[in-house]
Amino acid sequence: MAGACCKCPLSLSVFKRSLSVAPRGCGSAPRSLLHGWRLGERGLQEAARPSSALRPAGFYRQTAFLCLSCQESMTESLRTCYLYLNQTSRSFAAVIQALDGELRHAVCIFYLVLRALDTVEDDMTIPLDKKVPMLNDFHTFLYQDEWCFMESQEKDRQVLEDFPTISLEFRNLAQEYRAVISDICHRMGVGMAEFLEKKVGSMKEWDQYCHYVAGLVGIGLSRLFSASQLEDPEVGQDTELANSMGLFLQKTNIIRDYLEDTQEGRAFWPQEAWSQFAGRLEDLAQPEKLESALSCLNLLVTDALRHVPDVIAYLSRLRNQSVFNFCAIPQVMAIATLSTCYNNPMVFQGVVKIRKGQAVTLMMEATNMSAVQTIIAQYSQEVGYFYLFIFKLSLSLLLPPYWCTECALSLQILHKVSPTDPSREKTLHILAVIREKSALSQSSLRSRTHHLSPMYLSAAMVLAALSWQYLSTTAAQAQGTSDMQRP
Repeated sequence: MAGACCKCPLSLSVFKRSLSVAPRGCGSAPRSLLHGWRLGERGLQEAARPSSALRPAGFYRQTAFLCLSCQESMTESLRTCYLYLNQTSRSFAAVIQALDGELRHAVCIFYLVLRALDTVEDDMTIPLDKKVPMLNDFHTFLYQDEWCFMESQEKDRQVLEDFPTISLEFRNLAQEYRAVISDICHRMGVGMAEFLEKKVGSMKEWDQYCHYVAGLVGIGLSRLFSASQLEDPEVGQDTELANSMGLFLQKTNIIRDYLEDTQEGRAFWPQEAWSQFAGRLEDLAQPEKLESALSCLNLLVTDALRHVPDVIAYLSRLRNQSVFNFCAIPQVMAIATLSTCYNNPMVFQGVVKIRKGQAVTLMMEATNMSAVQTIIAQYSQEVGYFYLFIFKLSLSLLLPPYWCTECALSLQILHKVSPTDPSREKTLHILAVIREKSALSQSSLRSRTHHLSPMYLSAAMVLAALSWQYLSTTAAQAQGTSDMQRP
């Protein structure tokens, strides 16, 4: 297996000595990153570049926070994959590189393969008669040494133009990893092709679309966790919980990105929801429609909230520290984002995101189940109605079930849900379901806290958070530089 990682605990001193994995002779930053999933400048396919000198000037800038022994054991193509990972994802790159052993490589390649697939779906310049077969057949390209696509106009086109590097490292993975990645890529491509020619209509279709683009990612990752033997087989076998992990993240992103998507001609809010409040989806952004827009927004937040019980159940099942961090950090960041979106007019007027310092704090603290519950409790003091309930849920996990604040907090949530909100009854019902299904025993929580508290990971997550902050800061600087250089 190519570039098998060392299995030693990662420490802060090791991270401080981490080296850039960029080839020698590389220049400054590429073009900007978009969201947390975007790549920058054009790349060249592996077969056409015998040395790094052929790469565009200013292409490389990122560093990968891997220990020296890990980097030294990597092939050049694997180091390139980690470069793409760091260039693509501001938040996920750090937690991927904190995964243990060979699972790190498998997840890195899994991410890049799906990033390439998603780039095809996003590219509006590819005609449907060409795009649909590409999506359906994309999993077969993993076994074609020279396949690449040079006609994309997307900012992410690097992963398609240099796909031979990614597919090479895919073929270097163990068979159990290859089988998972190929299967998920196939199923996701078919699902994407299906929704190219139809809009998200019903709430059921919203679930289906989110399953194809995110739920399958959760299922695939869970199967990789079990294949690595870092997690029990049931983690990979319980597809319902894994699917909910992906749906919660995807729905949060779709809710948050309303304005950007509608301005670019994309529609991911389900028609069954928005048609109750407006004649067209884009009408929700009109100032005179604000009340209706907020009602629609709260309806979708309520729908996303129904996945929280599965998220808590999934996280409580994990036993490996690095896997727990990998899963928990995006979820708590999604919770923070969703809480910011709830009843927030800015969803229809601009960009809604959590503060950078807030995100760094979440990344450093979300290292065990008790800490995750505490984070949710802290948010309950700042945000709207439903986090007061989750605060109560958190306390029910951390304190004896007879603790006297339960009734008081239940009363508080009743005061926070507006009597005129059309989703009021559904919201309260879902909150009740969360309380019933998400409670964990005190002994189970103590066991989880004891199991997931190695000192080395605290240091690793501090640096992971710092690296995320560094990458997002330099990305913004890179955008200004490349814009000046662009003809």
